[in-house]
This record gives sequence, C-alpha cells and structure tokens, in this order.
Amino acid sequence: MSLGRQEDRQSDLLLTWSELPRSAGHPFYDKLQAVMRAADFDRFVEELCRPYYASSKRGRKSLPPGRYFRMLLVGYFEGLDSERGIEWRCADSLSLREFLLLSSRESVPDHSWLSKTRSRLPLEAHEAVFTWVLTQLAEHGLIKGDRIGVDASTMEANAALRAIVRRDSGEGYREMLQRLAQESGIETPTADDLIRLDRKRKGKKLSNEDWESPTDPDARIAKMKDGRTRLGYKPEHALDLDTGAIVAAPIHEADQGDTKTLPGTLEAAEANLEAVGKEPSPEDPSELVADKGYHSRGGLKDLEDSEWTRRRLVRALRGSASPSRRASIAGRAMTTPSALSTTTVHVFSPRSPGKPSSSAPSWSNAPSRSLWIEAACVVPGYAAATTCKNDIWSTSAATISA
Repeated sequence: MSLGRQEDRQSDLLLTWSELPRSAGHPFYDKLQAVMRAADFDRFVEELCRPYYASSKRGRKSLPPGRYFRMLLVGYFEGLDSERGIEWRCADSLSLREFLLLSSRESVPDHSWLSKTRSRLPLEAHEAVFTWVLTQLAEHGLIKGDRIGVDASTMEANAALRAIVRRDSGEGYREMLQRLAQESGIETPTADDLIRLDRKRKGKKLSNEDWESPTDPDARIAKMKDGRTRLGYKPEHALDLDTGAIVAAPIHEADQGDTKTLPGTLEAAEANLEAVGKEPSPEDPSELVADKGYHSRGGLKDLEDSEWTRRRLVRALRGSASPSRRASIAGRAMTTPSALSTTTVHVFSPRSPGKPSSSAPSWSNAPSRSLWIEAACVVPGYAAATTCKNDIWSTSAATISA
C-alpha cells in the first residue's frame, strides 16, 4: 500500500444523495426523537404558537417551532448557555442535524433566529411545552410525586454592574462619584481620584432599594456562588427525587432568601404535578426535602395541614467531619430501633446521560468530593443519619410514631 498524501481540495460540481456524508446517529437523541414523533410534538407546538404569528401566508416563513424547541433541548443537554454556542454545536454535528429534522440543503438556523423566536413567544408558551414534557414523563412512569427536593442557586444576569443607576434620580455610579469629588473640592477628578474617593468614603454599599439596572430592572445585586457580587437571578428547582425529573423551575429575584421563595416554588410544583395527575393532597401528602436554609418557624406553620406534611431538612457536612462526629449522627438515629425503615434519595450528577440534574449550578462540584449529610425531620419523633458518596445520597432513618 502506498502512502496517501493530502492534496488541495477541489469543489465537486455534482453530488448524488448517496455520496453525501451521513451520521449513524446518537442513541440518546434517536430515542428522544422517536418519543417526540410518537407524541406528535411538532403539531402540538405549531398549534400552540400559531396565535403569535401572522394569519396570512405572506412574508418569510418563520423558524419551525418544533426546531426551535429542539435547539433549546440541545442547549440544555449539551450544557450550552449561549445561542451562538447552540448554533455552532448543531452545525458541527451530523447527528444533531438529524435530530433537528434538517434536509441536506437546509442550514442550521442562525442564532439571531433563536433570539427573535424567543422574544416573540411569551413565557406561557414555554411553560406549556414544559407541561407537555412532564405529561410524557408521567405516561412513561417517570413522575412519582412522592418526594420532592427543592434547592436554589444563583445565575448571573446579562447586565453590567458598572451601569447601575439610582432609582430616585437615575444618576449613574460614576456620575455620583464625580459629584462627590467636586463637592470635596476636586474640580476635574481623574479616574485615580474617583477610585481613591470610592475606596475611602464611608457607608459604601450597593442596596437594591437604591440601585437598579437600566437595561434589566428585574435583576438584583447579589453575591454569586463563587463569591463575586453581580447582577443576577435566583433559579430554584423542584426535583422528583425518585426519578430525577424536574417538576418546577421558577426564577426568583436574587435578593430573596430561601424561606421567601419556597412557597412560590411549591405552588409551581403543585400546579405542574396537578397537570399530570400526581398532585399531593392532605390525604396523600408528598415529602419535602430541603437544606437548612429553608428552615423557619413561620414557614413550618404555613406548611401545617398542607400537601407537604412530611418535611425533612438536610445539612451538609464536608469531608472534614471527624469520625466521632459521624458516629454520633448515626448513634442518635439508632437510639430507637423500632419501626426502622430505609430510604434512598438519588441526586443525579449534572449532564449524566438521560438523567439531567435540576440543580446543576449548585451541585456541579458534587462528583469531585464526598459529603456527609446530617438530616433531621422537623416533625417530632424523627431522626436520621445520612451519608453521601459518589453523588448518591442514602438515608437510613429510624421513624418513631408521634
């Protein structure tokens, strides 16, 4: 066999369909495509989005709604947080072109098409598609509704902190510093003068009551998970702990605490579970699992005699917890061996094939370390010892009748 050499490419004038490159397909996307086609997903979203387009056939045709929502799914499954990244990924993969139902002559929709379509369709349309997905999961037995875990994270907004203005006067931060410098006697302050003045002045703080973003008024000044102070939002997720399905994903203001946002998230979870026939009730309540940040006396009183009568709070102890501390946790759980039951809570790692995590921003580092979890139910007569290793939470609980 002789050595093959790379030569200059020459464009072909004609190509037959059989000569075009084909993809063997991706098992996950092929299976997902089969499920979506069996449920007639494209017809559903076309009827859903019809009121938001012109009734006549004049003008250029829009991006098919089914293709738009498929590209959003690709962005979620591939971990892409930009429309340009989604466009590039779909254009680079033959299997994703098959998933988008593109013909050999069609190109991947431009990122501007994604932006225009997202701006045209209201939030209610996206929520309807989310409910449709939950319905398909329920039909395949992937929605139990028995144990719902709630957790939140922070998400940086697409707005610059340096561009904030005062709510009362509309004065920018730099304009305020220039005014303070002139009042202190510096007629023409330089950038170094402003930095020095800002560093030394007293009472310096950024309050959401005084400042806002002119481009994104809903964004709030908050500290991100990595310690930076930015304009952001607070995404909160309700997860079916038995299957890993996301049952609600509302967005809250970033300056609200966990105890304030929990009722809204539970309300969204109840509405979505009711849409698929898995809603909790006082006669058949669901178990609520959350960390200690959600604990408050007023919140517990509000949950009394509600659909969430069983509540468990978990507190993470990092790997530095001493063996004696771990033994004491297990000892307190086993002080009363009667009515012993075992419960297992699975928290799927982010982007695991077919089992996406609802709290990827807050648990993205979970596989890299081992955690010991101490759990204590807030109803009387319950104690639990919990361990977490390799991204799987296991709970051994000793339950005492009240």
